[in-house]
Amino acid sequence: MKTPADTLSIDTRPADGFHASPGERNVRRIVVIGGLAGAVLTIVLLGGNARLHAPNLSLLALQPLSLQIHIAAAITAFLLGFVMMVRPKGDPMHKALGWIWVIAMVTTALSSFTFPWVLRGHFSVIHLLSGWVAVTVPAAVAYVKRGNIGAHRRTMTYNFLGGLIIAGAFTFVPGRLMWRIFFG
Repeated sequence: MKTPADTLSIDTRPADGFHASPGERNVRRIVVIGGLAGAVLTIVLLGGNARLHAPNLSLLALQPLSLQIHIAAAITAFLLGFVMMVRPKGDPMHKALGWIWVIAMVTTALSSFTFPWVLRGHFSVIHLLSGWVAVTVPAAVAYVKRGNIGAHRRTMTYNFLGGLIIAGAFTFVPGRLMWRIFFG
């Protein structure tokens, strides 16, 4: 005969808010995979004659230092962000990688204001997103410091999705530098 204890499922995870339920982890994976698939689909649909090849780094070498820093920080943030989205949260590795990700994201956002054409007054709509990222990423750090894990998780996820996946997809529009480096 079953006792009530036999029918209860006990959650042994720490109640610190970092450990997502299986459903939350699946949603996170769907967001990451869907964002990546959407970015690739955008490139394919817009690129028509795109051909993937080893990156043409000579094109990158010709760019201003501020753009090279921006691209290096964005790629770092993208790769780390992907890792952070799929691995467990709250452990020392998460915190260490998280600080590197924060530095990379803020560097990406702030460096976008230092391109020579931007310094001459040629801002674009994407600079609104850069300003938003420069404010919300530090806010997400403050959220976790105050124990508001839900706000931290949402803010970081939205910055990864909007600041890297969606904004990054626009850098791969045919004819733009990133498209030429990888597909042109």
